[in-house]
Amino acid sequence: MARGDHADDVSPVTGETEVILASNRGPVTFRIDDDGALRGRLGGGGGLVSALSAVPAQANALWVCAALSEADRLAARSAPDGRLDLAGHSTGAVPIRMLDIEPVTFLRAYNGIANSVLWFVHHMLYDTAGIPIFDGRFRREWSSYVDYNASFAEAVAEEAGPNARVIVQDYHLSLAPQLIRERRPDLAIAHFSHTPWAPPDYFRVLPDDVAVAVLEGLLAADHVGFLTARWAQAFLACCETVLGAKVDLAQGTVEYAGRRTELGVHPLGIDSDAFRARADQPDVHARMAALRTQVGGRRLILRVDRTELSKNIVRGLLAYRDLLRRHPEWQGRVMHLAFAYPSRHDLPEYREYTASVQRVAKEIVDEFGSPDWDPLILAVDDDIARSLAAYRMADVVVVNPVRDGMNLVAKEVPVVSDHGCALVLSREAGAVAELADAALVINPFDIEGTADALHTALVMTDEERRKRSNRLASAASAHPPSMWLAEQLEALADLPND
Repeated sequence: MARGDHADDVSPVTGETEVILASNRGPVTFRIDDDGALRGRLGGGGGLVSALSAVPAQANALWVCAALSEADRLAARSAPDGRLDLAGHSTGAVPIRMLDIEPVTFLRAYNGIANSVLWFVHHMLYDTAGIPIFDGRFRREWSSYVDYNASFAEAVAEEAGPNARVIVQDYHLSLAPQLIRERRPDLAIAHFSHTPWAPPDYFRVLPDDVAVAVLEGLLAADHVGFLTARWAQAFLACCETVLGAKVDLAQGTVEYAGRRTELGVHPLGIDSDAFRARADQPDVHARMAALRTQVGGRRLILRVDRTELSKNIVRGLLAYRDLLRRHPEWQGRVMHLAFAYPSRHDLPEYREYTASVQRVAKEIVDEFGSPDWDPLILAVDDDIARSLAAYRMADVVVVNPVRDGMNLVAKEVPVVSDHGCALVLSREAGAVAELADAALVINPFDIEGTADALHTALVMTDEERRKRSNRLASAASAHPPSMWLAEQLEALADLPND
């Protein structure tokens, strides 16, 4: 079905926006100060913020996002139709409409489905002997997920001008393309997944009707994007196996229910100039001075992750312990910095995992620590400047997820490294598709294999490490966020209008 079909059935268009980006998290967050004043802070949204530089200057653009906190909801309620820009709030590169979704609906959709079901499926994290259990509670949460997606669809339908381009982000909004299509069939719609995509056998863990709904939700888009060819191929396999859709692997297309959907592979890299500039700020230099005092003249192994189950922090620490046991010559000569940003602590699985990380870290310190050597420093907090300082100083960085859509840490470190950094990289990270040539690629479940890779990285010559790091930095910068977004906008611009 061409996107102009049934246009006569659409209610009169009130919006004039030409490009809409829809995502759960937006680029601004709010807090309530002690004096009761509402304060906004720009900087959320990750690479999407810089990606918006690719929106054509003449385009009338809008970012639709959800209110994530009570302060966000207060800001959204105090703005006309949630339009923060119309209420005088600073919104950065593009106007923002923030949706005040009922808190229970949001929590059920966000934690109950997006983070506890879809994330677990795509990262293949379930211990299937005991979970998942899809019961009445799941059905209530799924109903909220539908309502949450419908809130975005309503906002997009209201704001979009005729034949506007809409780019929907990630697993939080898997149903949104279909719900938008039902309301505004004239729109050109793309969806992009920042996660992996599960292969059919694992995807079918989902209840049958939910698996179908997720796939049909995405196939209502004109263009469906993924970070790597591997995840795109898994999606095609699910469409063929679960829906019986007609799939063309060579062309990357799916034909289903009278529609043809094109797939695209759009790697997401680093804006190297902006990232290097941030890593050269005074707060970073101050953190570097403090870290030099801690590390001394020792070799530095670094990892920076969220305390997220898929990041595989525990096995990474166990591999470091194995390195010290099997290569005692490194005792006293190396230090491991593990910076773990708190993540999803309102979910019990994540609290338990963080406790496991802390327990293993303590065991390593107890076994190897001495009055003049800290073998491991674990910090479970959020300090961007400190992380950037460690990026610049590290000799080795460990990126060993059990499964990851991309993993930007693997790309960020070599971009700002002062003297070259060796990368120990999981073969299950999407970044391996671009970085394998210069990284030390590991099986993330293999403790001894990871320890061997750490040893190889530590004994690598300075010249070899610099050469590899330069190749990594070049690959990491090859697809900056602006290119990533521009490719998707171009794909939608090429669609027929009738």
